[in-house]
Amino acid sequence: MIFKYLYVLLAEKRIICFLFLVNLLGTIYGYYWYGWQLKMTPKKFLIFVPDSPTASLFFIIVLLAFFLGKNWRLFEALAIVTMFKYGIWAVVMNLLVLKVNGHLPWQGYMLMISHFAMAVEGLLYAPFYRFKWKHLIIASVWTLHNDVIDYVFMQFPRYEDLIIYVREIGYFTFWLSMLSIFIAYVLVLRPNRKE
Repeated sequence: MIFKYLYVLLAEKRIICFLFLVNLLGTIYGYYWYGWQLKMTPKKFLIFVPDSPTASLFFIIVLLAFFLGKNWRLFEALAIVTMFKYGIWAVVMNLLVLKVNGHLPWQGYMLMISHFAMAVEGLLYAPFYRFKWKHLIIASVWTLHNDVIDYVFMQFPRYEDLIIYVREIGYFTFWLSMLSIFIAYVLVLRPNRKE
């Protein structure tokens, strides 16, 4: 019963507008946060480096479509996979920084809260998504290709305190990608899923 009211609330245009604005501000800040790394990034890799803000950009496009009464399916698939993946990834990386250093600056806690919220909101809208297998396949290729760019061509987001763990982080990230793709399947493509 509570989910029924939650989904009615999430479908409200005022809520969609609010989330659109919040995510727009977060996306702008995210690209700003990556600014120093983007300056050092070869042009051919630029699109793959700012992971979290690009994920929230996909979600902004999805929210715009919902506001217009439409479903832009490819962006839905990209949003659910990448919002969950990079939301959880950032939480885990900041927890790892805390474990390695014994402390975390306040910005790290802010990033954990905002990225966890990012992961949750991408999943909350799953009953509204209408993407098909082909869209999830494209989103999967994008996500796994991004892992290759990050950990084979070494364009991953820089957490200097964690650089010695880059191989383990790359391995974790690959399996987080697989989990994100599986969750997208379960919540959207699985027969008899909740709509």
